[in-house]
Amino acid sequence: MRGPPDERSTDDLLDFGVVNLDKPPGPSSHQVAGWLRDLAGVERAAHAGTLDPKVTGCLPVLLGDATRTAQVFDDSVKGYVAVLELHRPAPTDFDAVVREFEGEVYQKPPRKSAVSRRLRARTIHELTVLEREDRRALLRVECAPGTYIRKLCHDIGLALGTGAHMGALRRVRTGSFDDTALVTMHDLTDALAFAAEGDESLLRECVAPAERALVDLPRVTVAESAAEQIAEGAPVYAPGVLAVEDAGRGELVACYTSDGAAVCIGNLVGDPAADSGVVVELERVLV
Repeated sequence: MRGPPDERSTDDLLDFGVVNLDKPPGPSSHQVAGWLRDLAGVERAAHAGTLDPKVTGCLPVLLGDATRTAQVFDDSVKGYVAVLELHRPAPTDFDAVVREFEGEVYQKPPRKSAVSRRLRARTIHELTVLEREDRRALLRVECAPGTYIRKLCHDIGLALGTGAHMGALRRVRTGSFDDTALVTMHDLTDALAFAAEGDESLLRECVAPAERALVDLPRVTVAESAAEQIAEGAPVYAPGVLAVEDAGRGELVACYTSDGAAVCIGNLVGDPAADSGVVVELERVLV
């Protein structure tokens, strides 16, 4: 069993950690995750949501056993800053037209997409014009995963009657991860070099315990004896549950021991106040 997150060795941190990476322009998200895997010397690494090669910004990368938590990002809200390039001068109702794109929109994935090109609904939670100059506008977009910002810019141009395309894009948020504390590839390379010489402080700043990726999930605390059974693949039974915080039946939850170490993620299916029965059906065992 892993100990408390803030007491782990750097080896344990690398094998069950997450890096809030500032993805550089050029490589694919898959390539970047591979580079981090090799840098950290772990068997696996996975990114939390694909960014196109030219796009920069917030790309959480899960290391080692933390890759088992990747599904928690499937429904996480994404935030972007995009440059909208108009093909003709903006009309006087520019801001009002842009605001009409908040809410549900319909998009068909581009031809180069890895998913099937079916029309599908996506939610734009917030669309704000940050700056505007001549034929360029800086937009802040908060949206559901799987939203194509390039397509959104194209559609805004059609609605304006000017035509438009996306000039540049940067992701500033993935769920609870944002651009206030990003780590570059150079930062991590330096941190690993310093750690090899005995100074672990920078590495601990660059790599967070994998529990950081689970903060948006409702929390279930289980007994140590229950954690040992979960590690062997058993579901979470009512007698082993110590506490449940803000979780409804059917929700995806994260289970922890009392010292804050993540044990598993799963679906809340039973009553934790009951004397018996399954409370959480396992999705992924993390120990």
